[in-house]
Amino acid sequence: MKTLVVGTDEAGYGPNLGPLVVAATAWEAAAAPGDVEPLFEAAAAGLTGLWGDSKVIHRGGGGFAALERGALAAMLAAGGAAPATWSALLAAAGCETEPAEWAAAAAALQLPCAAGRDGCAAAGERAAAALAAHGLRPVAVRCRVVQPLEFNALLDAGLNKSDILSHATLDLAASLVGLAPGDSVVWCDRHGGRMRYAPLLSRSFAAPLVRVVAETPRVSAYHVDAAACRVEFTVGGESRLPVAVASMTAKYVRELAMRAFNAWWCGKVPDLASTAGYPLDAARWRRDAAAAVASLGIGWDAVWRRA
Repeated sequence: MKTLVVGTDEAGYGPNLGPLVVAATAWEAAAAPGDVEPLFEAAAAGLTGLWGDSKVIHRGGGGFAALERGALAAMLAAGGAAPATWSALLAAAGCETEPAEWAAAAAALQLPCAAGRDGCAAAGERAAAALAAHGLRPVAVRCRVVQPLEFNALLDAGLNKSDILSHATLDLAASLVGLAPGDSVVWCDRHGGRMRYAPLLSRSFAAPLVRVVAETPRVSAYHVDAAACRVEFTVGGESRLPVAVASMTAKYVRELAMRAFNAWWCGKVPDLASTAGYPLDAARWRRDAAAAVASLGIGWDAVWRRA
């Protein structure tokens, strides 16, 4: 029996600058839905240092190069090619996104930025072999990039910040569940403090019936009968390999976006310091860049996420 397993995570939920990035990974597991987790645990034990929680990988000794190597290795293990440009990366991840003011700087990015191409290829081959030994096969890596202009428009349409994250995540997951017939499992990191997801699942999966399995402080679990799919939102979801790889992918795409953002804006404003976009430093950046934003005729809704 085979089960399709989908893992999801995000990067950039908290910042005011740059995009919100949601990623999802899909995997074929040679086991029943209730038996897939030990397969991933066994495979992860042999891939320590390549894949894991994006925050741990990025802040570790390998830094951005380790994050990049892991994200690109996942794409290669899923049967894709290593993208050489920003546009190729978005295409490989099936991602369409609104243009941003820093689009020209993104177009100039050459990938990989820090990890060697040969090293990424070798890591992808090693990962694919280790996964196959445990009956696992990566199927797809996908992304959704929500730029500030779209984010703010969704706020104006009546959604809140948590809704935007949940809609983007579950729409992406639902699109991947449709890749294969049969039973599926979707693993998500919990979306902030949200505990109840049934109406959101009903919307994204176009399913009138969503059965609640559990809603506790640590896990919310559901069964979507129409999609033959169990969906779980757990605290610390990055401990599951499919979620961890989604976390790394989202973080990698977000980091590249911020590289382009900073390159473009620092080219417009003398002595402007780069930013990661998080609230305290974002407020500093907004003060320093205010005159340039006004002179360029760029509306703040295209730059600044309001919540």
